Amino acid sequence: MGVKEDLKTFLTQASFVTMAVAFIVGTQVGLVIGALVSGVVDPLIGVFFKANFSQLGVLTVNGSQFEFGTFLGAVINFLIVLIVIFFAFVYPLALHAKRVEARKAKAPPTTKPCPYCFSTISIQATRCAFCTQALPTPVAAAAPA
Repeated sequence: MGVKEDLKTFLTQASFVTMAVAFIVGTQVGLVIGALVSGVVDPLIGVFFKANFSQLGVLTVNGSQFEFGTFLGAVINFLIVLIVIFFAFVYPLALHAKRVEARKAKAPPTTKPCPYCFSTISIQATRCAFCTQALPTPVAAAAPA
């Protein structure tokens, strides 16, 4: 296979496409939450502090402005994005994984220890492959009459 075919395979794999879609959706969720913070949360905080939230903590030194309110708004935006991502994606996926794991039936054993040399052998073996001892045949459960 050439480089072109390898690149085409990589770009059309489900994991890459899923990652690209998740990136785009995550970016859009961030934009929506950013608008929520700047349009709703910042003014609400401004109502309680009786100040413009974006101008809160503005410090001017030699003509340079340090806008701590804008930084605080970005931190609030980040925290809200984290909470939304956690409750919308991470937590439900973790619950789903726990449910799937709980539903899995425990597979019957496929090996057993040899009673003579304690080597691991197939459960269907009638003679140990290591010590060559004949193994006792398991007593079959009596079928109901």
